[in-house]
Amino acid sequence: MTNGLLPEGLRDRLPPQAEAASRLLHRVIVAIGRHGYDRVSPPLAEYEEELVGRLKSARRQDLLRFVDPVSQRTLALRPDITGQVGRIAATRLGHRPRPLRLAYGGPVLKLRATQLRPERELTQAGAELIGTAAVPAIVEVLRVAIEAMEAAGVTGITIDLTLPDLVETLAAGPLPVPTERLAALRDALDARDAGALAGIGAADYLPLLEAAGPLPAALARLRALSRWEILDQRIDAIAQITDALDGRVTFTLDPTERQGFEYQSLIGFSLFASGLRGEVGRGGSYAILHADGTAEPAVGFSLYIDPLVDAGLGQEPSRRVFVPVGADPAAARALRREGWTTIAALTDDDLPVGCTHRMVGAVPEPL
Repeated sequence: MTNGLLPEGLRDRLPPQAEAASRLLHRVIVAIGRHGYDRVSPPLAEYEEELVGRLKSARRQDLLRFVDPVSQRTLALRPDITGQVGRIAATRLGHRPRPLRLAYGGPVLKLRATQLRPERELTQAGAELIGTAAVPAIVEVLRVAIEAMEAAGVTGITIDLTLPDLVETLAAGPLPVPTERLAALRDALDARDAGALAGIGAADYLPLLEAAGPLPAALARLRALSRWEILDQRIDAIAQITDALDGRVTFTLDPTERQGFEYQSLIGFSLFASGLRGEVGRGGSYAILHADGTAEPAVGFSLYIDPLVDAGLGQEPSRRVFVPVGADPAAARALRREGWTTIAALTDDDLPVGCTHRMVGAVPEPL
């Protein structure tokens, strides 16, 4: 007999949080579906090479792997569902017209926890728009994400925009950095270390750090240092996106943020909300790799249900009626059809623990 301990980062969901989690997942999926996104449900585990083979920069070191005793091949538990949706879009739904709109929801398992998010098992829900990553597609996906969060009861939404591949694009062109110094450049930008940037001869990147903060001030600072077409294109895209959603949410910008955006390209975004710790979700534009080596553009987002549950969202007032021994079963069924939860007594000694009402005849009366 064990003492009920669970592995680090895993936990039980007890009442009423377990029910709230189920309710919130349903609300989010329904809100996404109303925009025409059809739900898919990939398996919890699949072959390792498939999980890392559909998205650029997907990493094997992020996977919890094991050997399948049936096939003797290495399987992995999914740390994210986006790659699986990409596989489905590229194979089983490869014949479908584009743009293809898909939704999903289910558990994921991270190999390692983080300081901000100590849970390793999470419930993820989201949407992927496949076949385009143009600005109108990004705007649509952000609108869907906002409405899904609002359906879950989230308020005070903030969207933090980033340009995940900007540094690599500049380093390969207008602001050249030798390949052997690229990792040091990324580290210096992540640490916001001006001295380190100067030390590797990359002081020209310092203005990018200063072009961070709330819009539109951050966008104005970014425009002030724009001297290249590639940066102008990104600025115009951000302006179009934020103009289309003006007034609905708060926008911030961090042009060099890349942590967690390993496979995003043109635009990445993190989703935050009032009263919730850390990110609620994230998304952006990316490419799905096909078997023939071609890349298909896509844009999507993922929400994590767990921080919403932890914040108390999704819980509803209890309507639990105690049904004494000998009560009319048909009357109890009628109450359940009306949305009541019935707790049937098994003996005359049972008490209405946890109930708000008692059934008297066919009528629930407050306790």
